[in-house]
Amino acid sequence: MTSTVEFIENTLQKAFQPEYLSVEDQSHQHIGHAGAKEGGHYHITISCKAFEGLSTLQCHRMIYQTVEPLKDNGIHALSISLKRTI
Repeated sequence: MTSTVEFIENTLQKAFQPEYLSVEDQSHQHIGHAGAKEGGHYHITISCKAFEGLSTLQCHRMIYQTVEPLKDNGIHALSISLKRTI
């Protein structure tokens, strides 16, 4: 069975072909957090050409839309860091 991290990575790879992608499961930092008893906290760091010229908000919206199918199946909270290409 594919882990949620692997599913997020595969989904983002397919959608954006990033130059850099890291998906970290941070669920252990939220043990006992109301609404997240099962975990589901993830941090994404990503850099890709698809985000060039877009605002941070636009990039975050694109990422959230891409992983939307997971919101009821494993993702409780998602944080995103963009690495801008030079």
